[in-house]
Amino acid sequence: MTTMTIAPATTGPDDTSEYAAGRADAYDDAHTLTLPQLHTRAAHYIAYATPARAAGYADRVHETAMERAAVTAAETELAHTSPTTWARTNDAAA
Repeated sequence: MTTMTIAPATTGPDDTSEYAAGRADAYDDAHTLTLPQLHTRAAHYIAYATPARAAGYADRVHETAMERAAVTAAETELAHTSPTTWARTNDAAA
């Protein structure tokens, strides 16, 4: 005979659904808002939302900022090292 293991309901402080909801909100907002707007909204979440939801939102905003910085750095590096960019720049200078 086997014993069935029942997963406990997570409705207490260990509940991760609020954290995930905050991350999802920030993910959705990142498609339409700028970083300063996301930071303002994160401050609003910190002031008025549950701590878990605010933490999720703030974490995703921080990740979005790092992602955008990495993309900008990569695009800048590509623009400065691409042979086609240099050819166009040198042709314009000539």
